[in-house]
Amino acid sequence: MPGRDWSIEGRYIEYCSCDLGCPCESMAPPTRGYCTGAVGFKIDKGHCDGVSLDGLNVVATFYFPRAIHHGEGHMQPILDASITDPQKDAIFYILGGTDQPPGTMFQIFSIIVKTIHEPVFADIKFEWDIKKRAARIEVPQVLRTRSEAIRNPVTDTEHRMITVLPDGWVFHEAESAAGHAKSMGDLKFDLSHTHSSLAYVAWGPNGLKYDLAESRRRFPLQ
Repeated sequence: MPGRDWSIEGRYIEYCSCDLGCPCESMAPPTRGYCTGAVGFKIDKGHCDGVSLDGLNVVATFYFPRAIHHGEGHMQPILDASITDPQKDAIFYILGGTDQPPGTMFQIFSIIVKTIHEPVFADIKFEWDIKKRAARIEVPQVLRTRSEAIRNPVTDTEHRMITVLPDGWVFHEAESAAGHAKSMGDLKFDLSHTHSSLAYVAWGPNGLKYDLAESRRRFPLQ
């Protein structure tokens, strides 16, 4: 039986406990041996069957005791307080990796995340400016993050670093930033000047919707 027809295009941000640049992106072990942080995206254009997902903010905190491919992960979803029941059903269907082929983003997370903590429904402030490598997520009493441009430690000038992943499963291309993130929810952490990435994303039932060339055409970083 075919799965639901869905699509998400929007703006993505991530924070993790690794050093700037995140060795995990290059298949190396995480800087501190474990991985914790937060991810979030604002859906600019999206649907699941007949349910519109436009404008929704989706955030989650996470913790993995080792590199994420070893699994045993924890995740706490954080969704807009204003989300409707049909939207909630659609988002959890997508996040759960249901009916999605092996190797796609949410299907992978459905395997490596062992424990889903009680979802939080709250007012979410999501600010994002990829050209300035700047972003911010605010969830009162739950999560506070910000991203800023990486600066040269000698000259204090902005340093630009782009991650390009032709075979990526989350995104193909992202701007790196310096991240600061504090979680007061179930999965607590306090990160300062660690890795952050900003990217345009486009996902569907079969994973990333576009290859690197088409993604660059549709979502140029500059």
